[in-house]
Amino acid sequence: MTPTDGELIQLIAAGDEGAFTTVYRKHQAQIYRFALLMSGSAAIAEDVTQEVFIVLMREAAHYDETRGSLSGYLYGIARNYVLRCLHRNRLYVPYLEESDGTGFSEAGLSKLVAQCDPVDEVARHEVIRCVRQAVLALPARYRDVVVLCDFQELSYAEAAAVLGRPVGTVCSRLHRGHALLLDKLRSCGKLDSRESGTPSVRCFA
Repeated sequence: MTPTDGELIQLIAAGDEGAFTTVYRKHQAQIYRFALLMSGSAAIAEDVTQEVFIVLMREAAHYDETRGSLSGYLYGIARNYVLRCLHRNRLYVPYLEESDGTGFSEAGLSKLVAQCDPVDEVARHEVIRCVRQAVLALPARYRDVVVLCDFQELSYAEAAAVLGRPVGTVCSRLHRGHALLLDKLRSCGKLDSRESGTPSVRCFA
């Protein structure tokens, strides 16, 4: 039988390198993507991802499965490190690195790109660039809920557990984040000004 995350963590705490490798392969990509979307910097994302798994290896014995999922626990560590990096480097509105759009899940990106009607691949890449810039320009308290719920596809309850906030706070911040995001996309001409709705997101009450 495939071991659960809780069982893998117990093995990691006991020094099992194979268990650590399994957890790393399972969660590394999503943690990197989260850090990239939050920071706009591949270098920061790489550093944060490395730190997250160093912390996991060092503090595995302290993980409590009854308090939340392992992915939520890892997102929480990653968020703290990202915010610390941004504060230390004074990147409150991070610069946008050249990218082919890596970091956005297809499901999350399609919610916004569908409203922008790109006519070709060049236009689609420009939309991706504008979406990334708009996400990065959001205040951190809105950026993290947008990234977690829309692009990492966490439920409201899962995002609330990561952020240590009530579900109602997550919902209100997500609503406000969508409004700010759409305003920014309209301002760069990538969203029809007649469109008054918000991105179609999954709702898990």
